[in-house]
Amino acid sequence: MFTGLSAFPVTPFHDEKIDFSAYQRLITNLTNARVDSICATGSTGLYPYLTCDELSAVAKCTVELADNIPVMAGIGALRTADVLRNAEAVQKAGVSAVLLAPVSYHPLKENEVFSLYQRVTAELSVPLCVYENPGVTNFTFSDELYHNVSHLPKVAAIKIPGMPFATEQGVERLAQLRNIVPETVAIGVSGDKFGAAGIAAGCDLWLSVLGGLFPHTVKRLIHAAQSDQKVIQSAKKLDGLWELFARNKGGMRVMATAANILGYSEVNCLPQPLSPLAGEDRVMLANLLKQLQLD
Repeated sequence: MFTGLSAFPVTPFHDEKIDFSAYQRLITNLTNARVDSICATGSTGLYPYLTCDELSAVAKCTVELADNIPVMAGIGALRTADVLRNAEAVQKAGVSAVLLAPVSYHPLKENEVFSLYQRVTAELSVPLCVYENPGVTNFTFSDELYHNVSHLPKVAAIKIPGMPFATEQGVERLAQLRNIVPETVAIGVSGDKFGAAGIAAGCDLWLSVLGGLFPHTVKRLIHAAQSDQKVIQSAKKLDGLWELFARNKGGMRVMATAANILGYSEVNCLPQPLSPLAGEDRVMLANLLKQLQLD
């Protein structure tokens, strides 16, 4: 399942409860597009804000609606015991894989992160994707840690930041990682601004926030990247979106607001204290959606 487009949909809320009617509309959009996999409760899906019961409910709903598309679920939490409970819950819900980031309040040390993955993989019955996102977790994997974690049982993929693909160093970095992790471990790119460049450089999959709402757009970019077309120029047309991502500390708020503008969800579909775009940023997003005609 770790190839092509892994789409990360928003988990929409209404009055502090998950809006499953809106969520069904979002997942149906992804199944109609035949994405390669769906990541429920990823970062865009707000896994740190969900209880174990909510994680389980979203995972179960996604599996039921997925129409045989593989489903992955984010299981991160501050404490290993809670991660294990989350893992058990989403596995019972029928997911095909789990996504795990080293979540922390106090900065984690490398031995602590390795211990987390070691403990979790020892009890998993499905594959695990390692999630590195320093901008969110404030933790950066060393090459030694990547080597050690990727050789644990059940580790099937790693999700790396897209920033190296802003330059030609991305190709070099990907080659380094290929020498560090087993051949059986897929390497996926995240950070949508650099997703097309990551695929063009040879990453196995694009784990995409944008793809959670606009799967056809991302699928076309992936096809262009794999076909050696001028994909970077095509991706540059989305620079306005990337500007909004940067101004709003990632794509989550942008995609939640876009879901509302397009009629998928309520105006404020995020749990407090999170809030959607307002004012100039919302106007800018609405104009971009009209201009770009994403699908």
